[in-house]
Amino acid sequence: MRKSSCKGVVGNVCKEEIDWELRPGGMLVQKRNAGDAASSPMIKIKVSHGSYHHYITIPAQSTFGDLKRVLAHETGLEPKEQRLLFRGKEKENDECLHMVGVKEMSKVILLEDPASKEKKLEEMKKDQGILKAYEAVALVRVEVDKLSEKIVALERAVRGGNKVVDKEFVVLTELLMVQLLQLDTIEADGEAKVQRRIEVCRIQSFVDTLDNLKARNSNPFNNSTNAVSVTTKWVAFESGIGSLSAPTPLQSSTKITQDWELFD
Repeated sequence: MRKSSCKGVVGNVCKEEIDWELRPGGMLVQKRNAGDAASSPMIKIKVSHGSYHHYITIPAQSTFGDLKRVLAHETGLEPKEQRLLFRGKEKENDECLHMVGVKEMSKVILLEDPASKEKKLEEMKKDQGILKAYEAVALVRVEVDKLSEKIVALERAVRGGNKVVDKEFVVLTELLMVQLLQLDTIEADGEAKVQRRIEVCRIQSFVDTLDNLKARNSNPFNNSTNAVSVTTKWVAFESGIGSLSAPTPLQSSTKITQDWELFD
């Protein structure tokens, strides 16, 4: 509801026009102009927030919404996360301080909105969960790094032509599977989940490497690359012994037969 009227008339002309507005409590009051709050006297208010106290200096004609915006810089709480109580009652954002009796050194209580507080707690728990998952994945990564060094040593030995006991491959594979099961027990979200997946793929790759090395260790000729290398080396012998292909017949064999026929 809004009305306009004249405070005085001079020569049939309104000297001053007054705007009225209806407050939430049903009270009809003069509407404040934009510059009223800034031009009104300043008052200091004591705002209690748990065990903390904030002393806020603000124009007397400010609203509780204005006070919330000031408190946002002091407390870190957004205005929508704040609840302001004065004389035991929660105040709306558009209620004026001076209209409800707030004056110099009046006490206002600040409470954090329960829904906002619960949301922050959930986010905090989620962040702690992500951090815990990161730490768990990091521990697995350390163990896999140790096993990878042994896999590299085995690969070097097999490629060098040394015979390795099959148990070495079996033990390493089992240890990798233990770490894989450990990763499966880690509950992760977001980036922690991505890191867990990377380690899973890494372990699976190492298991495949061990399977290939074990097969090559059992039968080194199964590896085509190695066979070509050996063949190339053996073909260098003139007699053809050791070559994977049949030796080429010597053309001089016919001449030897003809020489034998001369002895009679």
